[in-house]
Amino acid sequence: MIKTTYNGIATIKSEARKLVKRGILNRQQRIYTLWKYIPARDWALIERELENSDFLLRDCIGDLIGWEE
Repeated sequence: MIKTTYNGIATIKSEARKLVKRGILNRQQRIYTLWKYIPARDWALIERELENSDFLLRDCIGDLIGWEE
C-alpha cells in the first residue's frame, strides 16, 4: 500500500518502484493500476500530483519510475 503521507512525486515513484521490485506490478502496466494500492481517500491527491508532474494515468509505470541502474 502506498503511504498516505508523502512528499510529492518522489514518494509516489519510490512506492511504485517497490511494488515493481516485489513483483506485484510490472513496468508495462498503466499508472492507473496504482489505485489498488492507494487508499480511496488519497487517490485524488495522488492523481493531482501525477498530473502536476506531467504524468497521465494511461502512461506506463516504467515511465513513472524510470530505469534502475
